[in-house]
Amino acid sequence: MKGLITAGGRGTRMRPLTFSTNKHFIPLANRPLLFYAIEEMVKAGIKDIGINYNPGQLEEIKAVLGGGERWGAKFTYILQRRPLGLAHIIKVSRKFLGKERFVMHLGDNIFFPGIKSLVDEFRKNKRINALLVIIHHPENRRMGVPYFDKKGNLREVVEKPENPPHDWAVPGLYFFDHHALECFEGKGAISPSARGELEIVSVYNWLLNHGYKVAVKEFKGTWKDPGKFADWLTANQFLLDKLLEPKILSPVEETVQIEGRVRIGRQCQIENSLIRGPVIIGNRVRVKNSFIGPYSSIGDDCEIINAKIENSVLMEGVVVKNIPKPLDSCLIGKESVVEGNHHSLKTIGLFVGNQCVLKL
Repeated sequence: MKGLITAGGRGTRMRPLTFSTNKHFIPLANRPLLFYAIEEMVKAGIKDIGINYNPGQLEEIKAVLGGGERWGAKFTYILQRRPLGLAHIIKVSRKFLGKERFVMHLGDNIFFPGIKSLVDEFRKNKRINALLVIIHHPENRRMGVPYFDKKGNLREVVEKPENPPHDWAVPGLYFFDHHALECFEGKGAISPSARGELEIVSVYNWLLNHGYKVAVKEFKGTWKDPGKFADWLTANQFLLDKLLEPKILSPVEETVQIEGRVRIGRQCQIENSLIRGPVIIGNRVRVKNSFIGPYSSIGDDCEIINAKIENSVLMEGVVVKNIPKPLDSCLIGKESVVEGNHHSLKTIGLFVGNQCVLKL
């Protein structure tokens, strides 16, 4: 069984940060978002993984992921020249997928505590040709929605219906066998939707219309789709709550007070500060005369002096100095400098791209 992970897209909802950074490499709990999808695949026993990318992205993706050795996996990089839909990613991946069953996982989705049970079910049940994963979601009108007949059998899947008959929705996890690849050719081949894309729901509908067996299974864990700024902070909170293992890997001075679950990386300099978890601090970070509050993720090589930070994500190399008011609910891109003055408001909320300088 093979895996297919999406790592392309334009990340429009995370601009301006995504003008210079692939959204899939923005960190959550100090790890690139894409790592979570990869690790879910590997834990489920899938080691042969295709990763799609858009033109101009390959060098960055390879620099971060390599060939998959880090996870004991093998990566095949697959170019999608134009963003023509999720089903189009399957179409351009046909050579990689061959005749094997596969699971497609959106690289910006998180499934906790993992997808292994679903993978195991699809791998073992050879009688089905596809598996439609569904969840309860209050805003399913912006997602794919399954429609059932009176007997409860899957009839079709509709993309973004105006008036869904229930709260079931389709998250970013899709299972198919090789028959799904037949939907792109011949009479009755799927065609682009009104928005010009080959929709993933069209693949399921093609299989249903051609007599193939599509099973439906609820994912009963927690699904996160951190596609917007506020969602990113919420997902960071969730992962720190669920996954953070406290560990102090650098010496800290007696002037440092640590409360709750805190992880501090190597070669850090922490002095005269209060760190209240859950907090994760990367390697080579300097913190002086500061407060790092709950649900903060501080990347490698950051410097925080005379500042208060909480519920925030700081990417690598961020410098925060002399901020008179708390930084709360911030996402700050790599190598940005945030420097204070004495004219700030009560609090400061920031969404900042890479290599910026702010004087507040």
